[in-house]
Amino acid sequence: MLSSNDPYVGAILSIVLFPMLFQDAVMRFAFSGGEATWLLVAKRTFLLLPAGAFIVACWASVASILSIPIRNNRHEFVTALFVTWWDLGKSILSFWGGMFRFVFEFAVALLGIVRLLAMGTWSIVSDILLMPATILRHLAQSVVRSPVPWIAVSLTLTWCVVETTIFTYVMSPVVIDTFSNITGESLRESFIRAPLFLFLFFVVMGSYAVLSTFVDAIRSRKVESIIGIAVIEAVALSVEVVFLYREFVDSLVPWFAQYSPDFDLNIVSTLAISAFAWFGVRSLSWFLFASHGTPTIMAVIQGRGLDTGAGQAAPRIQMVQVSNAWWSRTRDEAAWISERGEQLLDRMLLPPLQLLAAAFNFCALCVLNKHLFSLPFESLESIRYSEKLIRDFKKRSGFQATGEPAPSRARKRAEQPRVSVRRPQTEFDESPAEAVVAPATDVFEDAPTR
Repeated sequence: MLSSNDPYVGAILSIVLFPMLFQDAVMRFAFSGGEATWLLVAKRTFLLLPAGAFIVACWASVASILSIPIRNNRHEFVTALFVTWWDLGKSILSFWGGMFRFVFEFAVALLGIVRLLAMGTWSIVSDILLMPATILRHLAQSVVRSPVPWIAVSLTLTWCVVETTIFTYVMSPVVIDTFSNITGESLRESFIRAPLFLFLFFVVMGSYAVLSTFVDAIRSRKVESIIGIAVIEAVALSVEVVFLYREFVDSLVPWFAQYSPDFDLNIVSTLAISAFAWFGVRSLSWFLFASHGTPTIMAVIQGRGLDTGAGQAAPRIQMVQVSNAWWSRTRDEAAWISERGEQLLDRMLLPPLQLLAAAFNFCALCVLNKHLFSLPFESLESIRYSEKLIRDFKKRSGFQATGEPAPSRARKRAEQPRVSVRRPQTEFDESPAEAVVAPATDVFEDAPTR
């Protein structure tokens, strides 16, 4: 296409259309395939956009140079053209440096986000894993600080269950034989144990209730109450010794006979050992926990309520420890993520946009004799809105904000107030002095340059 029979015409075409000598080779090199994937990605990322901007700049420079003879202010125009090439070179270098900077800061931000996610995940997992320990710790604190003796209540109920289980195992054969003789049918042991366990559990609980009432009567020093509760306690003692503890002692007779061949217990010895066993068991359990647990259980059963301490707020159990410092740290981390996201967006978009703006400035300089963008860009806010770009361009081009062209110098001079200059009258003038009206002009105003 650049070949011509006339060597002068060919030389002129080669100079005017010189971008065609290398644009195909440059774009082919920047966009070529058939290479390693990483190399292909690197070339298209770092070379394709700068190569395109360079070719556009070359074509726009050709058009601008050809239009120099018909332009006003040719010196300023040539200077602006060189400055535009300088901006393009800075934009290309800024593009490459900005991409590396974006990759580095993206890696740093990604590590920070991974660290935050790891810390948050570990905090949640630790809270879930330690939740039973947290509940037990808060329950222990509640039990220790509570005026209600919950430990004594728990131990009393536990001991009643243990004692009932032992007596259920001991009394099951006797109860089965008794009901079999009455009904004439053989009963299964599993059928008897559940109701027998409930019956004996209430018997044991009643025994502690009678003992607690007897102690309260002694503390009140009322003889009538003491005698009455003493009779009830004697009856309870007799029932437990004869029907419960006697069977327990009888079950231990083979163990005694194993070590003493001539060992024989009569009814009096059996009842005496049973009474001592009852007294020992009740005394140990009473002084350890039942003296405090039994009155509390009776107060609950009787509906008298518990003295939990008026005006004392119960401690709240928090499964996850959340404090003001934790919330403040969470807000700071969320603000950091948002800020880093804005910074990464700037780092990713500003380098290519600045390179495109440098290429557009060549076209704007050729057509409008002005730069469309002011480089370098400080942030995305400076180019986010197109209306702001148009207003800034109008200000640089001498247009008002309303879109009307700014008044010319002649119009401004015509609108200036007119000043009257009176010529001095000499002795040779017979006519009065006439007023010469002249426009007020700036004496330091320079003539327009071509």
